[in-house]
Amino acid sequence: MNGDSSGAGYTVVLVTVPSQEEGQRIARAVLEQRLAACVNLVPGIQSLFWWEGRLEESLETLMVIKTKEELLPRLIETVKGLHSYTVCEVIGLPIIQGNKAYLDWIEETVQL
Repeated sequence: MNGDSSGAGYTVVLVTVPSQEEGQRIARAVLEQRLAACVNLVPGIQSLFWWEGRLEESLETLMVIKTKEELLPRLIETVKGLHSYTVCEVIGLPIIQGNKAYLDWIEETVQL
C-alpha cells in the first residue's frame, strides 16, 4: 500500500477574488465555519474574460479550497454572500485520488 486513497467525496474549489485582502476575509470565514480544511491564496493571477459584451483583463487572487463534496452548497452560499463580484467564480472539482493521511485530515477538520 502506498498511502494513496480514493478521493471520492472530497472537492477542490476554485474561487477568484479581486484582492489578497478579500481572499483572506473569505478564507477566514469558511475556515471559521468549518466549511473547509485549508485555503491557499495564490496572488497575481492574470484573468482575461468576457464581461457584459467586452473582453476584460484583471489581476486577481486565486483561492484553492479543500473540502468535502457535501459541504459545497453551503460553501458556495457563504462565498457568494461575502464576495464583491456580481457573478463570482466558485467551481468545485472532484478529488479523484490523494494522500490518505491528507484526506483523513480534511475529514477530521470540516464539520457537516
